[in-house]
Amino acid sequence: MNSVTKAVKNFFSKTDILLWILTIVAVIYSIMLISSMQRTSDYNYLKSQLIAIFAGYVLSIIISVIDYDNILKAWWLLGIVGIVLLVIVLFIGINVTGTDDTAWIRLPGGFSFQPSELVKIIFIITFAKHLQFLNKSEKMHSLWGVLSLIPHIAIPVLLVHLQGDDGTVLVFAFIFLIMTFAGGIQLRYILIMFLLLCTSIPIIWTYFLNDEHKNRFMAVFDIDGNAMTNYGWQQYQGKVSIASGGLEGYGLYKGPRVASGIVPEQENDFIFTVAGEELGFFGCTLLLLILLLILIKILIDGGKSRDNTGTYICVGVFSMIASQTVINIGMVLGLLPVVGITLPFFSSGGTSILAVLLGIGLVQSVYYHKDTIEPTGVLKNKRYKYSYNLYQ
Repeated sequence: MNSVTKAVKNFFSKTDILLWILTIVAVIYSIMLISSMQRTSDYNYLKSQLIAIFAGYVLSIIISVIDYDNILKAWWLLGIVGIVLLVIVLFIGINVTGTDDTAWIRLPGGFSFQPSELVKIIFIITFAKHLQFLNKSEKMHSLWGVLSLIPHIAIPVLLVHLQGDDGTVLVFAFIFLIMTFAGGIQLRYILIMFLLLCTSIPIIWTYFLNDEHKNRFMAVFDIDGNAMTNYGWQQYQGKVSIASGGLEGYGLYKGPRVASGIVPEQENDFIFTVAGEELGFFGCTLLLLILLLILIKILIDGGKSRDNTGTYICVGVFSMIASQTVINIGMVLGLLPVVGITLPFFSSGGTSILAVLLGIGLVQSVYYHKDTIEPTGVLKNKRYKYSYNLYQ
């Protein structure tokens, strides 16, 4: 018994306690919101969410104890697994209620699994390894080194696009850009990427977006209100729900619009409307504050990493959570088109919360092993002198 207690104390003394606490607070908050909207549905969203949360924390704790260097050594295997999962979806993928893409795989017991969520974590690991290699070989500032990054992002983006999940494509793009910047890429290459993206917008609009995607974009800029009866209906009702909550809201489990289920997909993509209606402006502010503190802690932990690779991992997890938060809140407030992105920690969705907690596990691994030393007494994997460090 004493050995178990000692092991637990040792574990928490090496991990970021505050980050664990913040994620637990976020998860408890999400459970309250999901349980409130649960009264509008026969499907037990809360049950599947709790199972995913439990599995996520167990895996997160296991990952945090494993040295992330050992995880990086399996980058090639993880990369193959990620590609295989995305390819399988193209053949056996299914739609789930409220979506227009085939990004899920049916599992036994009535559950579904979205591989692209897991592949985000795999991408962060493999891309951190890629950046590590370029910096170690002093190729990060060469044209060929930068060009080698393109296939790394192009493969998952193309496969996810073929599933029809262009919202997730955006998240991959943000992870790629922010991690690349943290890796020390020269600004001229970022500018070239930005210009290429701008010039490709007409091609993307014409050949890659279907009519439904185009209508969702147009709904954001609708002036005469016609979109409110069609593609803008969800966003309009979401904004009404948030506004109806005022400062303090109706109270948890007391929101009339939540009870009526008038906002489509309020259990996942539009969970923010439940907080707005039932807990008001104060509840929305608290939700955003929790996410902000989690993001800050991830960056701080990245700054304490023993090497640049650990920093890249933390920046990758930061960019995943930050981009999803910005896109989701932008969707709900009608500032961005609806692209089916969940709100990290809060939205219902087993694969989504599982992926986020796996990301937290990686950050904790970086923090847990920040003081790992070689037998010679030299700090293991010292930062490469040619790497760009955001914290120096």
